[in-house]
Amino acid sequence: MYRAVYVYAWDVAEVGPAQFADEMAAAGINTVSFACSYHAGKFLRPKGRAGKVYFPEDGTVYFWPRPERYGRVQPQTNSLTAERDVLAELGALPNVDINGWTVLLHNTRLGEAYPECTVRNAFGDALVYSLCPANPEVREYAVALCADVTEAYAVTGVSLETPGFLPFAHGFHHEFGLTRQNKWLDALLGLCFCPSCCDGMREKGIDAAAVRRDVTRKVEGYLAGDTDAPDDMAMAWLLADAVTDPEFAAYLRWRCDVVTSLVAEIRAAVRADATVAIIPSVDRPSAGSWYEGSDLPALAEAAGVLEVPFYEPDLGRLRADVFDVQRRVGDAGALRGILRPGHPDLRDRSQVEGAVRILTDAGIDEIGFYNYGHLRAASLEWMAGALAQLES
Repeated sequence: MYRAVYVYAWDVAEVGPAQFADEMAAAGINTVSFACSYHAGKFLRPKGRAGKVYFPEDGTVYFWPRPERYGRVQPQTNSLTAERDVLAELGALPNVDINGWTVLLHNTRLGEAYPECTVRNAFGDALVYSLCPANPEVREYAVALCADVTEAYAVTGVSLETPGFLPFAHGFHHEFGLTRQNKWLDALLGLCFCPSCCDGMREKGIDAAAVRRDVTRKVEGYLAGDTDAPDDMAMAWLLADAVTDPEFAAYLRWRCDVVTSLVAEIRAAVRADATVAIIPSVDRPSAGSWYEGSDLPALAEAAGVLEVPFYEPDLGRLRADVFDVQRRVGDAGALRGILRPGHPDLRDRSQVEGAVRILTDAGIDEIGFYNYGHLRAASLEWMAGALAQLES
């Protein structure tokens, strides 16, 4: 039974792989979901011994890739791995399984190095933090990355984050604007019209130029005015555009097909006995992940496992999201759940225990907890207590 904790290489290195694995085993954890590829950040580390704030190197991998496996887009190895291969050290331990948590297309380092491989919005702006899943060189990189880590390391599988089109409102260094953002505006600003996307749309009979002109017209008209759309109204605008404009609806459907086909290619290339789990989105609620090209049942069928972040601030919302995901996915594939036992989600022991019960009562027995380095010691105790209740 998959009982996992998400973790970064620097946290494991600081504690020591053996001690970390022993600590997790005592807490009921049997799998370490190790960040094999990750982006930049500014992280508060409540339990940090060598400092409380950490800035990881942007867009690097925490294993030794084999360059010959890749095409023009090459992964960059983190400097910590040059000192010690933490993933290999963990893989050599007898009391824990290793799952390769892999951030695929959210990579500013590679986006800046290969700007022609990034998402380009309707105005031609390169969203450098988002590699485009329709781009052939990006797809080659993503497939090679997943196959590489499963072949070279003793991982039981991979959990793939950001396999699709990232949202415009994703967070970036000193992100700033004096225009109030909303779901409709953000959605239009983040849509991709790079050459690969436009070629792919035309091949499916979609008028890419017309869709792009329409998106440009809507955004320019809104930014030129003095109207601010409330959140509920903006969401209604987006849904109305998606339902009433056949070309726009076909474009959105095509984006889902792009991401699903990439996941299918990865599943075919990854070691046969390794699981492939897809993290469809970290946005809430899960039903909104269609914007990123995440068709939940299609991804579950293509990969075999859907690993859903049920990041909700109360148990009622969590229960509703579980209900919705299950009714969408049906029997297309297995479901896992990810919980955050701390701020801003589950804020005390009873909530963590209640969340675990909701998942298991719904038949979702495979559970991961995010993220060891971000959590206070009390949150780890809540996690351990929630898992212990399952054995009693």
